[in-house]
Amino acid sequence: MPSWVGIIGTFVPSLVLAYWSLRLRCRRLGPPFGPQVLRLGAPFGRRARYWALFIVVATAIVSTGVCLLIGAVSSHVNAVYVGIIVSGGLWFSRIPPQRDRDMLPRTLSSLPTLPFSLLYERMGDDRQVWLDTRKKAAAVKPTWISDAVEYYYYQVSGRLRDDQARADLDCWRSSIRHKIDIWRLIDLDANPARLRDSLQMHSSTRNMRKYNADDLERLARRLESDALNELEQFLAYLYRLGYHKMLVYPFRLGTRRPDPRCAEPVAPDL
Repeated sequence: MPSWVGIIGTFVPSLVLAYWSLRLRCRRLGPPFGPQVLRLGAPFGRRARYWALFIVVATAIVSTGVCLLIGAVSSHVNAVYVGIIVSGGLWFSRIPPQRDRDMLPRTLSSLPTLPFSLLYERMGDDRQVWLDTRKKAAAVKPTWISDAVEYYYYQVSGRLRDDQARADLDCWRSSIRHKIDIWRLIDLDANPARLRDSLQMHSSTRNMRKYNADDLERLARRLESDALNELEQFLAYLYRLGYHKMLVYPFRLGTRRPDPRCAEPVAPDL
């Protein structure tokens, strides 16, 4: 009969190993236990954490069961190490899932992949809540879109090591700032000739069919909408890079906006 000390001594290390294994395998997808929205009153996207907890605990239980089975058959004390290793070996299953085919498993052998499929689906929901919270906060005023991209950029710029990632972020940042600058010109009743010249100054607005300076009201709406969509793409890219703990800009609607240049870089939640 196995002792409680042996059971606990196997279950706890297996639980810890399963936890870190899951975080490692989901590193490029997002945090399996949900991102932090970090804004008072904002909805927390933590839908994935229940399936993540289920997978981690189930893996630890299976690992402990394998340990007890081997120990009962072989009566060897080193069986505990075999049980702990199993919790790491379980992560070599099919990840990520094969789209909808894994959502409704047709065989018993494919049943273990269902929790992973549901986990990734909930992780996608958490990611969307994270993006929507920041997009909605910046959408209150067009000028806040430009301020927001500066604020988020300065939170991560000091920690970026990938030159390609930095170039991609700079491209979105430049495009958003340019579009909002033109929106400001329209708001200040700039003459059409100056607007046309400004539109030609950046590659993102040189398409005169899309950005027609003859209808200023429509042009302003188009610039605001495109800048907001690009901010969402900018944030989605940061999310994939592992930056899940960034504060929402602005902190509270109706209060003084923080200076983007004063933002402290936040370590990515990997």
